Order: sequence, then structure tokens, then C-alpha cells
Amino acid sequence: MTRFGYTLMTEQSGPKELVAYAVGAEAAGFDFAVSSDHYSPWLMSQGHAPYAWSVLGAVAHATSRMELMTYVTCPTMRYHPAVVAQKAATMQILSDGRFTLGLGSGENLNEHVVGAGWPGVETRQEMLGEAIQIIRELHNGGLVDWRGEHFRVDSARLWDLPKVPVPLAVAVSGDKSIERFAPLADHMIAVAPEKELVDAWSHARRPATGLSTGSRVIGQIPICWDTDREKAIARAHDQFRWFGGGWQVNADLPTTAGFAGATTFVRPEDVADSIPCGPDLDAIVESVSAYWESGFTDVALVQIGDETQDAFLNEAAGPLLEKLRAAAR
Repeated sequence: MTRFGYTLMTEQSGPKELVAYAVGAEAAGFDFAVSSDHYSPWLMSQGHAPYAWSVLGAVAHATSRMELMTYVTCPTMRYHPAVVAQKAATMQILSDGRFTLGLGSGENLNEHVVGAGWPGVETRQEMLGEAIQIIRELHNGGLVDWRGEHFRVDSARLWDLPKVPVPLAVAVSGDKSIERFAPLADHMIAVAPEKELVDAWSHARRPATGLSTGSRVIGQIPICWDTDREKAIARAHDQFRWFGGGWQVNADLPTTAGFAGATTFVRPEDVADSIPCGPDLDAIVESVSAYWESGFTDVALVQIGDETQDAFLNEAAGPLLEKLRAAAR
């Protein structure tokens, strides 16, 4: 059965609010929660970017049932992979085995801040593959030395390892990335409900693991629930019009000003065509259905707008989850 998650959108909410929303999401019945891991919001109107790992540590203690996940962490520039391995192991202990480490090759918006530039896509993919191998080595225990193309690790060991190994999920976008990462990761992350990606991932995992099933396929979709549809459309346009740019564009723009400029001519009606806005829960279910019909096992919802989270969780989330689960069956 498809599992449904709630997104802790660090770009639109402060750290204390995110912890409270996670508690509300668990009470509302969400199966898991994912957290973005950003140094900057996409647009200035979103207005936040707390440190995701501190938030997740607090959420781990404030909740007891929901699984938790980064969606996604870039383990190559802002963080060294050895540090990511340590953070993930600690999170797994704090959450009593509820944590999945979601990884991706990152965005210029967040990674350029350390002054190391922004490499081309092929280099970023190479770095991600090497980082995953380092994380795996450290999670296996023992002393790790690594001399690779992009990273070095010198006599590193994780002294606090969880009893339950940390599953690794990786963001992919096409056949080349699937071929590279399917042998390295446990689960797949994708931003669009494309059945071809799911089938390719399953096919690629068969020779890598001897299995074609058992791997989760995790997606995410923005929604803008509100009792007033026009307010919902205006809010989605104000805070989420960047979403339609596609990841080839979104990965390379360096600043909020760049995203504002790139979306100058995106109209509210354009946003409403791609994001379900307003009180119609059936319209949200219809949009989400593309994911389970494509073979996704997990779908995280992004409710747009910090000011709407309490109302969404208290009024809409329960009935929406009932409708989603009924339809996904």
C-alpha cells in the first residue's frame, strides 16, 4: 500500500514551528515526514532556512511513530561525506531506527556558500557516487581510509553506530543516474511520477542486489490547501512559482534573486495549473494519484505556506489521508 508523508519545509518555517508541525503530522496520521536541507529559501517570500539536522534531532524526540528522512541532503560540498555519515548514524539512534538518509547531488543555491564553486553535472554525480561509498564504509564500522578522485578520509571511525542500519535513498533523474546509483543505494527518490524511471530502477537493482522488489520509490508533490481557492493560488504563486522551472534550471541558479528573476513571467494561473489549490480534497487526490499509478511506494505532501500549517493539519489532513488511502488501494 502507498504510504503518505508530510514535508517539513525548512524554507518556509522556523525551527520551533517545524518541530510542532511534525508532532501535528504524526497525530494527523502521516506515515513519515521528510525534511528539506537548505542553506537558503528558494524565494525571499518563504523567509526561512534553519539547520535541518538540529530540527530533525528535535523531531526525533518529539515524535514516536513516524519515519523520518532527509529530502535531500547533498553530501559533497557544504558537508563532507564523513560528517554526513556521522549525522545519519546519530539520527538513527535518536529516532530508534526510524531514519532514512535521502541524498542528492545538490543545488548551487545551497552549496556555493562554502566558496568551493559549483561543478558541472557530471562531476556532481561522480562526487555523489563516491560520497555514498564513503558513507557506506563508515556505517559498516571499523577504521576507514579513503583516497578517491574527489574526497579523502583519514583514519575515520564512527563510534556510535545504530543497531538498525541507516537505509540510503538517492535522487535520480534518468537512465544514467539510475545506472550509477542503483547498485549503491537502497531506495530511489524522483521529483516526477514517471513509470519509466521506476521500471528502470527495478531493472537496474536486479543484477546489483539479486532483487527487483523491496526498494522504495519516494516522491514529493506540492499542494496548497485553503478554504479560499483564490488565496491558495496567490500564496502558491508567491512562494512556490520556482517549482515549475525544472531541476535542470533549479540546480544551477545561485540566489533567491536569481529565482525571482527566472520566475518573473510565471502567472498565478500557471501555478494553479500545476499545483492543486483550494479546498477540493478530491482534486488533491487526483494529482497525487499519478505517483502511485507510476509505481511510487511513498509520496510526501508539501503544504505551501507556513501560516496554513496548523489549519491544514487540524482540519484537512485527516480527511485527505482517508481519501488518499482509499483511492490508492
